[in-house]
Amino acid sequence: MLKFTSINQENPKKTSSKERIKSFKEIYSKYENNIAKEQASRCSQCGIPFCQVHCPLHNHIPDWLKLAAEERLEEAFQISSLTNNMPEICGRICPQDRLCEGNCVIEQSGHGTVTIGSIEKYINDTAWEKGWIKPVIPSAEKKQSVGIIGSGPAGLAAAEELRKNGYKVTIYDRYDRPGGLLIYGIPNFKLEKEIVERRTNRLKESGINFELNCNIGSDILFDDIRSKHSAVLIATGVYKSREINLNKLNFNNVVPALDYLITSNKFGLNDKVDDFSNGRLNANGKNIIVIGGGDTAMDCVRTAIRQGANSVKCLYRRDKTNMPGSQREVENAIEEGVDFKWLTLPTAYLGNGSLKNITTVLMQLGEPDESGRRRPEPKEGTEQKLDADLVIEALGFEPENLPKLFDDENLKVTRWGTLKINYKNMMTSIDGVFAAGDIVRGASLVVWGIKDGRDAAKNIHDFIENNSKTETNNYQRAINE
Repeated sequence: MLKFTSINQENPKKTSSKERIKSFKEIYSKYENNIAKEQASRCSQCGIPFCQVHCPLHNHIPDWLKLAAEERLEEAFQISSLTNNMPEICGRICPQDRLCEGNCVIEQSGHGTVTIGSIEKYINDTAWEKGWIKPVIPSAEKKQSVGIIGSGPAGLAAAEELRKNGYKVTIYDRYDRPGGLLIYGIPNFKLEKEIVERRTNRLKESGINFELNCNIGSDILFDDIRSKHSAVLIATGVYKSREINLNKLNFNNVVPALDYLITSNKFGLNDKVDDFSNGRLNANGKNIIVIGGGDTAMDCVRTAIRQGANSVKCLYRRDKTNMPGSQREVENAIEEGVDFKWLTLPTAYLGNGSLKNITTVLMQLGEPDESGRRRPEPKEGTEQKLDADLVIEALGFEPENLPKLFDDENLKVTRWGTLKINYKNMMTSIDGVFAAGDIVRGASLVVWGIKDGRDAAKNIHDFIENNSKTETNNYQRAINE
């Protein structure tokens, strides 16, 4: 107790910016045992743990910090895994500065937050190294099966929870590897791919079946999936990129962020990618402009730096304080040489055959809009041109038209294109079809996807159990009659 008054906050060592931009390796090292123990002991074990309150999964953070401080790491791992299906991944990529760490009581008192994410990563990386993490072995097998569409965080979390209950689980995914944006959307310097692969391999060893390279509507019909399973979960995420609507001439060197990141990650996984080898989605030697201010934009600018870009500029129409992404990631990008153009809005794409310049205007923050954020307004007479060889639009993501893709108009959507669900049980407008993650809430954090997947698994279990009871009762009634 109160060790935070005598022990200073110490983050894991970070590779220098000059060294880390030479590779895609993770930039933070693992804690040494004694440092992890010491840093965990800084937790004040406060009466109202705001860290836990502000974690979407309501992880038992003070509990596993105390166990780590006492070097009871296996117990710490067990507690952290009770509420989270992939804690070592969240420890790496969660924006802790906006969630648990940002709401740590001792952070609010000016002593510097407990380094919750780094300790979570340390505990669970140790669990993998020690062999404490085993495949799921249900106590009893059930005859019912569940189909899950999408192998991102929501789909994987739901699959694990359903398998624990003994259900047969099949995951259908359009890509050739499971993991969704964990495998193809997040760069290695934040999340090395073997970290994701060991999680998905564990699910395979647990008896979960993966149907990859599987497009619903063309490779397999949605109706066929429904007919195969007792329940279906849609956890596709949102992959359609928002556009700024300036590319009127369809310049080939204006690309969506996800196309760029997927290409880079596939190349890093030793896949042959034509758009990388021919240079279209390769930043090497180019003047790069990324438009946007979220975590995806940070992933793009930091990837471009590592690919050997001549220059990398990030355009954002608000100021640094109002950026939606993690401030930690912004600082990392600044250290690595990214040139941020705050309060800057692109207004036109210029070129002949391919884009050569972007016209921009400076902005100023006016009165708050309906979201409470100050509205950006253009300043007259501040137009300028910026050179660009490749423009990456990182403006967020929207849902694809699932009723059309799945050829089922009974699947109802909201005015934003997300799937409509009954929030009491997470069921869509189709009986026995559930939905979770970004396809319901819109583009969000991995930790929210895990939370939604876990909740969906519970609701699916209740649905199947209730149906089984009804079938048994009907059968018994028929016999008695």
